[in-house]
Amino acid sequence: MENLEQFRKDTQEWLEANCPPEMRKPMGPRDVVWGGRNCIFPHPDAELWLEKMGEKGWTCPTWPKEYGGGGLSFDENKILQEELSAIKARPALSSFGIWMLGPALLEFASEEQKKEHIPNIVKGKIRWCQGYSEPGSGSDLASLKTKAEDKGDHFEVNGQKVWTSYADECDMIFTLVRTGPQEPKHDGISFLLIDMDQPGVTTKPIKLISGKSPFCETFFDNATVPKENLVNELNKGWDVAKRLLQHERNMIAGMGLGGGSAKKGKAKPVTSGMATMAKGYVGEENGKIANPALRQKIASFDINSHAFSLTMKRASEESKSSNSGPSAASSMFKYYGSESNKLRYELMLEAMGTKALGWEGAGFGPAELAITREWLRTKANSIEGGTSEVQLNIIAKRVLDLPQ
Repeated sequence: MENLEQFRKDTQEWLEANCPPEMRKPMGPRDVVWGGRNCIFPHPDAELWLEKMGEKGWTCPTWPKEYGGGGLSFDENKILQEELSAIKARPALSSFGIWMLGPALLEFASEEQKKEHIPNIVKGKIRWCQGYSEPGSGSDLASLKTKAEDKGDHFEVNGQKVWTSYADECDMIFTLVRTGPQEPKHDGISFLLIDMDQPGVTTKPIKLISGKSPFCETFFDNATVPKENLVNELNKGWDVAKRLLQHERNMIAGMGLGGGSAKKGKAKPVTSGMATMAKGYVGEENGKIANPALRQKIASFDINSHAFSLTMKRASEESKSSNSGPSAASSMFKYYGSESNKLRYELMLEAMGTKALGWEGAGFGPAELAITREWLRTKANSIEGGTSEVQLNIIAKRVLDLPQ
């Protein structure tokens, strides 16, 4: 306990000395730092903050020190997160490498691959995207057709991926390819790391109903991949893919949380902030939302969000303390988180009334227009990372052990 108290004191002192003032202010959508070779930082302090946290290894605090991580214990990381929350520090780095690829590499990659790729993830040097889904292989991912042919010292990749988030802004892509055309579909898949800065890789943004284009089509035309970029064994990529999908589903589940944090071991109730917003549209009576039906819906949402937050936190602490990693229960979190995030925006639109009908032009504020577009965007939550139907099947089979 004494060592942990000293660690807290040291952490407080380090954060006070190294977290720039600008990084302690509320963060907007344009303030997210994704890293990468061509990263454009929203503010000089954001670049400094990433540099400091990356050098310390605290962008990935529990990853091993030998690969650039922080090497913190479970309890030390808990203290770090509490102290970051206490000063309202912004995340130094947002990264699919941190949320998805890195944990899979730590489990499946060779020692050489870990030393090459993980330090660059920790410091935000490389921005990664995911190449899983294809035009004809979504829910049935194992039917994918993008193929990699053995050319001696390298693979030659041909095919197409779709819904590759931010592919047009990324440096590398971790992707599933077919290397065993004669094997059963799950057994002929390999996991490759592909550099996107080559003539054989092109991307095309997909414009969504929300008006944004975070997703892309990605095309491989004789793309070259060194043999050293094969993770795990040849035709054993499905093992990596399953584990990585669990990490992805935990990440998506987090979108269903309404914020909030824990400070020095005390759970702070999670609130969506919708109550304050709703009062501005429907009015208030005695400090409460004037519309009783809407008030009850928002209260129920906040209560459920807090319960979900505590459940996610408990599951995370259990998995980290036992070093078991994510499980099929991640499908439960992904399903609930997706539906919760959709409900959040439904309630905001209900509160806004006719102000939720705007798309552009006068009469609507920027925040109102953004909420309407984000409401449309949430419809994809129940598709990306595995559809809600797929999650329910996994829950039935792997969690509840129901008969086939």
